[in-house]
Amino acid sequence: MNGNPRSAAFKQKVAIEALKGDRTINEIAKEYGIHPVQVSQWKKELIDGAELLFGKRKRKGSDVEVEKAALERKIGQLTIEIDWLKKKLGLAVEDRWSIVDPDDKELSLAHQCRLLRLNRSSYYLEPAEETAHNLKLMNLIDQEYTDHPFYGSRRMTAWLRCKGYIVNRKRVQRLMHCMGLAAIYPKRNLSKADTGHKKYPYLLRGIEAGFPGHIWSTDITYIRLASGFAYCTAIIDWYSRYVISWRVSNTVDNSFCLEALEEALESGKPEIFNTDQGTQFTSSAFTSILERSAIKISMDGRGRALDNVFVERLWRSLKYEDIYLKDYTTVKEARQGIDRYFCFYNNERLHQSLGYRCPREVFFSG
Repeated sequence: MNGNPRSAAFKQKVAIEALKGDRTINEIAKEYGIHPVQVSQWKKELIDGAELLFGKRKRKGSDVEVEKAALERKIGQLTIEIDWLKKKLGLAVEDRWSIVDPDDKELSLAHQCRLLRLNRSSYYLEPAEETAHNLKLMNLIDQEYTDHPFYGSRRMTAWLRCKGYIVNRKRVQRLMHCMGLAAIYPKRNLSKADTGHKKYPYLLRGIEAGFPGHIWSTDITYIRLASGFAYCTAIIDWYSRYVISWRVSNTVDNSFCLEALEEALESGKPEIFNTDQGTQFTSSAFTSILERSAIKISMDGRGRALDNVFVERLWRSLKYEDIYLKDYTTVKEARQGIDRYFCFYNNERLHQSLGYRCPREVFFSG
């Protein structure tokens, strides 16, 4: 890889290409000779920069207040670095590489490498053969998880080994994290809550949807492609199973989730909106839209089964009735195919639970 810093114009070109969403991140990275992580990062920076450019400008405080805020941020950053390093000290170089997390929201990839005394450029030297192998593993994991969503990384690792693949649990954990997969199963002590976002209770325990617009929910799923992958988010009405809106993206940032939410709310609003605790749905940008619309927010317990069962069933239908049969090669193909499928699902697919009616008929009957 070329060690020279990339120009702003080059980064802009790559980010805009990623923002178009017609190709996978892997395809763009291969064309420009950079790592996929870098493409995703530049796309996010472009989106964040656009929000700052067009967002409302806040009035500046006094010079003292500005300086105080800057110092508080610096102290907070140093505290994060110290806490982070305490957990990583004393590791061998190989082990230090294994705990670098490019998705860390508090410490950038470059910052982690500097703190761990690692050469950042080495991170981007993953061989193409392994990338292709990882994609194959991800596709296998996706299909098995669709059948058995209670499989965690341990069981998934064992299943892959039974299939003849030489994998360790750490790799499976990393791939499942990339795909946004976590086992769903009942347990008494749930994992610690994420203190970085406002806590919302799960409001649907013992409640059944009684009418269209009573309960909506959303989620994100992994979409396999011939030369990479994409993500799909959808918003569904629990009572009618009607898919109100959906979006497909080549990255898993929250921008496409916000687009789906804003489109859904153009057709009305539910009493309760249920999500999991993914960062896309716990972000203030997402929850503030719901709060401004006076919609009650419900969030799944981590790892709980059946909290978002209707979306899980939707993903299973989408994958077995469309994705796995069509084997889309590009993001554009997948987007068009998923559009067609959801139109069929809403308007033609008959559901036994709905008295052999289609979701659209039930959704608009109320």
